[in-house]
Amino acid sequence: MKKQDKKMDLMSKLVSLCKRRGFLFQSSEIYGGLNSFYDYGPLGVELKNNIKRLWWKEMVQKRSDILGFDSSILMHPKIWEASGHLKSFTDPLVDCKKCKKRFRADHLLIPSSVKPDLGTMKQKPKEEPVVCPDCGGELTEERKFNLMFKTFMGPIEEESAVVYLRPETAQGIFVNFKNVKDSMRMKLPFGIAQIGKSFRNEVTPGNFIFRTREFEQMECEYFCSPKDSDKYYRYWLDQRLKWYIDVLNIKKENLRLRDHEKDELAHYAKACSDIEYNFPFAGWSELEGVSNRRDFDLSQHSKFSGENLDYTDETGNKFIPYVIEPSAGADRSTLAVLVDAYTEIKGGRTETTESVKDLEVVMKFDKKIAPVKVAVLPLSKKEELTKPALDIFDSLRQNWFCQYDATGSIGKRYRRQDEIGTPYCVTVDFETQNDKAVTVRDRDTMKQERIKLAELINYFKDKLE
Repeated sequence: MKKQDKKMDLMSKLVSLCKRRGFLFQSSEIYGGLNSFYDYGPLGVELKNNIKRLWWKEMVQKRSDILGFDSSILMHPKIWEASGHLKSFTDPLVDCKKCKKRFRADHLLIPSSVKPDLGTMKQKPKEEPVVCPDCGGELTEERKFNLMFKTFMGPIEEESAVVYLRPETAQGIFVNFKNVKDSMRMKLPFGIAQIGKSFRNEVTPGNFIFRTREFEQMECEYFCSPKDSDKYYRYWLDQRLKWYIDVLNIKKENLRLRDHEKDELAHYAKACSDIEYNFPFAGWSELEGVSNRRDFDLSQHSKFSGENLDYTDETGNKFIPYVIEPSAGADRSTLAVLVDAYTEIKGGRTETTESVKDLEVVMKFDKKIAPVKVAVLPLSKKEELTKPALDIFDSLRQNWFCQYDATGSIGKRYRRQDEIGTPYCVTVDFETQNDKAVTVRDRDTMKQERIKLAELINYFKDKLE
């Protein structure tokens, strides 16, 4: 099997596991599904929430210079005029004249080694004509397609009632810069951070939850003086890369920094770099962007709203702050964590008297982000084991998200917990009543320890916290 085929095979296995074990489901599946929308199942929502909590702790809770925020999804339509989204938030779109399918023009350039999102159809060499990748049909001329979802506010659908689902969370922060600064008495440099849903009517979404039309962002806008912007730009690049390695425990070799070339930069950006992850389906692709946006956003909103958004420093000098923006995708982070954790073990792992499968899957999540921290497994369904097992389960789930599993052999239950990434399994056996202890099994080392019931909470606090 070719290397690329193996990578795609890995993705198909991961997508199957996500549905089978309750991480992710196709939205509206019983109605045939809705393309590019996904529902997070019981384990998926725990995994994603753990990632978001760790981001919030790192960006807000542990810092005195960043404040939390939550802006509304629907905002005044002039905000999108000021930000440039109404005019220029577009993708190049082409249609196939034969099969009528639509494609992003720049994505069709990837096979010819032209970088996506940079080129247009006109940059394609004439000796290599672009045709429909599905049927080989002729494509239409490129045209611009605005990515914002439009809706109407109020009972009448007319032009004056048009509003938009936000395509990014950043603008909600920018238009509240003065409110936050004044109400919280903040001095530069300081940041405003938020986690929230955004919506983009992508022409060609795909690759599971990598590019979807509804997604969740984890963004911070860090305001500083223009003279300090280069320093804070490098600072945030280092901090954000460090977070993926040290906090999410993503393999270092799967991460890299890539500075944007001049022709990639947005017109307002002084500098921009991507933190990229080596995804199986697309190779190195953006996980998070860090950008020096200059004073573009505050200047535009000051101009369009008439509100003075200047900042006066301690020397009396007035200026519009520059903004450094670390912008991460909660869904892409979740996907990177899933890919990074997926581990196949050929030949199985022998630890019971059962026959071992030829191939076992272990999701090696870091303990901080594992959806289920501890599973409680009574050795049998007999009352003498069920009651103490349920008591232990009730006790542990006051502190951590836990599962109780009494179905199937102990070996199969270990396999299930390995497949959802549970770090520890607690087995209640026939000796528990006598020695007041249980067996704790470690997912990664498979080491088993006998732990007294009275010490169990403290044992897991030491392991998990």
